[in-house]
Amino acid sequence: QLGFLCVKTCIYIMIEKVVVTMNYIKAFFQSESAGGISLLSAAILGVLVANSPMADQYFATMQIHLGPMTILEWVNDALMALFFLYVGIEIKKEMISGELDTKHKRVLPVLAAFAGVFTPAIVYYFAAGYMPEFRHGWGIPTATDIAFAIGVITMLGNMVSPAMKAFLAALAVIDDLIAIVVIALFYGAGVNFMDLIAAAAVTGLLVYTNKQGYLRPLPYCVLGLVLWYLVLKSGVHATIAGVVLAMTIPFKGKVLDGIVLDGKVLDKVVYPMEEWAHALKNWVNFFIIPLFSFLNAGVSFADFSMENLFHPVIIGVSLGLILGKQLGIFSAVYILVQSKAIKMPTNTTWPEIYGTAILCGIGFTMSLFVATLAFPPGITQEMAKVGIFIGSIVAGLLGAVVLTLAYQIRKMRGKI
Repeated sequence: QLGFLCVKTCIYIMIEKVVVTMNYIKAFFQSESAGGISLLSAAILGVLVANSPMADQYFATMQIHLGPMTILEWVNDALMALFFLYVGIEIKKEMISGELDTKHKRVLPVLAAFAGVFTPAIVYYFAAGYMPEFRHGWGIPTATDIAFAIGVITMLGNMVSPAMKAFLAALAVIDDLIAIVVIALFYGAGVNFMDLIAAAAVTGLLVYTNKQGYLRPLPYCVLGLVLWYLVLKSGVHATIAGVVLAMTIPFKGKVLDGIVLDGKVLDKVVYPMEEWAHALKNWVNFFIIPLFSFLNAGVSFADFSMENLFHPVIIGVSLGLILGKQLGIFSAVYILVQSKAIKMPTNTTWPEIYGTAILCGIGFTMSLFVATLAFPPGITQEMAKVGIFIGSIVAGLLGAVVLTLAYQIRKMRGKI
């Protein structure tokens, strides 16, 4: 009987530990920093595998054809279209009922985001873009990785004011929108106008579907697939189809609830766009983006030397992210506030704004994506990826340090 009691106790302890572990896992996946951690882990794994005895199999696997495209193309052109669909939905949500839902709220993050795109491009040009063979990479350091940046600022907790968290979220959303436009305009192949016209016609059908009040996902999914195929064939990058589809998904609508009151069937308000975002969120954060990162971040350092650190593309990309981003964003905010065109964000300090501006230099996902479009596979693309690693890591660490110091200064001055 004593032995049975011991076994029973051990089983209870094991079950309790499993439950606690599962709760920790659940809490991790629900946290705002989970996406950034998953992305970083996948990138590190990609680099490790690319420099391991499995490197040949790693690079060869990407080139395996599944139907008309390779595995790498399916990820970059098809799965990333779902990522851009999710990003598009988030942008639309912010513009309807979020940090960008009024003109007043949009002014500061919009102008700061434009400055944060223009300045890194200029920095890149002076470091590398003056050489014709490297000029096409100017768009690489212009993007902010919203998952990483939000992840870092979330991990800092109450060290960062709510106003700065909202500012970073809004700025990153606008930054993503600008990056989408840049990709569409400057990083497509030769344009096939017949396919582009057909894509525009399908877009018209999507808008018509929205205006007619269709709320079910099926017509949007079918037309979205057709749109993706036509955009892919048109020469404009296929991921843009995801953004176009996102803009046509209804924000809210009414359906019959089935409940009868006083002889009338009641309506129920539904939010299709929110349902799409909820359905996509975990797939994007824990499958699509980590897989993209794993396949695209793998840089082989077999032939890498210290001299390569001075390669123009590495210098241009890393300085664009580290210096260009912070210079453009902070200068824009400072000029707007000092000229009294905009009020200082609530309960914030200049060091806090500066630290947030530095964090925007975390380019990673979008920068890697642009790098794959800017340069063909080879040494230049590899150098661009190294520049992204260096710039993003330095910007993340430096931004976190500055924000921590800003918090300590506010604390010493008794403003917390």
